[in-house]
Amino acid sequence: MTPPKRVAIIVRTQFEVNQSVLRGIAQFEQRHGPWLAFVDEQAVSVQEPDWLFDQRWDGVICGPTTLALARRCRRLRIPLVDLRDHPEIFANIPKVRPDNIAIGHLGAEHLLEKGHAHFGFCGFANTSWARERRRGFVEAVKLAGKQCHILETDYPGAIAPDWDNAQEKAILGWLRHLPRPLAVMACNDLRAIQVINACQRAGIVVPEEIAVLGANNQSARCELCHPSLSSIAVDAMRIGYRAAELLHAAMSAAPPKATEELVEPLHVVARRSTDALAIADPKIARALHYINEHACQGLTVDDVVREVHVSRSVLERKFRDHLRRSPQAAIRYAQVQRAKALLADTDASVAEIAEATSIEHPEYLCVVFKRITGETPRSYRERARHWKKRAS
Repeated sequence: MTPPKRVAIIVRTQFEVNQSVLRGIAQFEQRHGPWLAFVDEQAVSVQEPDWLFDQRWDGVICGPTTLALARRCRRLRIPLVDLRDHPEIFANIPKVRPDNIAIGHLGAEHLLEKGHAHFGFCGFANTSWARERRRGFVEAVKLAGKQCHILETDYPGAIAPDWDNAQEKAILGWLRHLPRPLAVMACNDLRAIQVINACQRAGIVVPEEIAVLGANNQSARCELCHPSLSSIAVDAMRIGYRAAELLHAAMSAAPPKATEELVEPLHVVARRSTDALAIADPKIARALHYINEHACQGLTVDDVVREVHVSRSVLERKFRDHLRRSPQAAIRYAQVQRAKALLADTDASVAEIAEATSIEHPEYLCVVFKRITGETPRSYRERARHWKKRAS
């Protein structure tokens, strides 16, 4: 019987996307293993390779691969698969990473569907993956006949409160000179949250005045900010599975070639930060923001009228002109959006969700939900959980 292969996996597991990479590796190993796997979850061996290479390994999968580590593996004849999100390819080392151009394209398509005419990209100048995402976003925006405003600063590699605060101030200075309504894609979720925080500092309403989209879909971080952040889900499980597949082949046959495989993103996980159509009328933008903030608190159309200081007839006309629906329908839509989030993220019953969204009866929630979404709450919950499992 052939003994199991000893494999070292070097990934920083504090990042949610890397946890999904691990799940992809585990999925392959369960089907084609067994492996004796060791996970260096803090990537200690990147800086201290002796710590790892005192042991014998049949193969290595590494996220933060360095040239020194690659040379060490080559000298010891240990197959290595590189997961670094960087275009550089080391000699005879296969690489698997996200298709960042496709991520930028997907972000632009999502925001274009909202009817935006003005676009911005907020990224990091000194990281290749961020520049690739910017290139894809700008390319897609220009193909649609639009222009894109860009802000890029250097990423220091570690997040500190003073740097984060300085970035928010720089972003705010940039946003103040841009036309609205505006749609901004950020290179990742961290950067997108800085954009949202900058908007909050200045009283800029997200998403009605500025829609914000992140990338990587770090779900806890996306749901922690207010409003919750829409983000592009990378197919991290596919990246992990394919890396394990390449390593298995390298451990079983001839030395691998230095090839790069790009994995396309899954989809946009839409949350509140992009959940608005681009509307130039400030009264309607404010009314929509007020509805989205208070729809689940027993809000009425008269409450909206008082908030935006227009007559009910004017409000009704403006909503139909801009949105092709009434203010009451907009309230129902916002309630259903909240119901969708509760169905996807909690085990709350339909009765509990009806109460949480201020819809009078569970039966009526089912009627309204199906009219707006085309499916029942139960079928939506099943489908949402399937996609959530797929993304993780």
